[in-house]
Amino acid sequence: MFRGVQHINMDAKGRLAMPARQREPLMEECAGQIVVTIDTQSTCLCIYPMPAWEILEQDLQGLPSLKPEVKRFQRLVLGYATDIQLDGNGRMLLPPSLRDYAQLEKKLVLVGQGNKLELWSEELWIRERDSALEEVGTDVPLPDELMNLPL
Repeated sequence: MFRGVQHINMDAKGRLAMPARQREPLMEECAGQIVVTIDTQSTCLCIYPMPAWEILEQDLQGLPSLKPEVKRFQRLVLGYATDIQLDGNGRMLLPPSLRDYAQLEKKLVLVGQGNKLELWSEELWIRERDSALEEVGTDVPLPDELMNLPL
């Protein structure tokens, strides 16, 4: 289970170290085998442990690909999916196509999302966070799915 928000750095070649808090479960659950792909609703990347990715990939491939919207979604999520192996120190190398999509530079933010992690550029994350916080006090109603959660 991935939780929390952590600020990390990436070098000029696209290498970053997974923080120990996230690295340990990844090494235990999947020996550091992860899949990184794009998020189609936000300008960030999604990082899945291999077992979680395999379930999602199977679900995605089971969707009716004759629907143009589904096909576009599959093309993006499956097309950008990249297998990455964390090294012994928990470092990973992100390919340029993923870095370009998410506008990643030196300063990054890793956001726990339960079964996956999101990787954001620090600048885009701050904008996303601030925008979400601004909506909290407005008249925008929460979706019904959230109304029954015991928070």
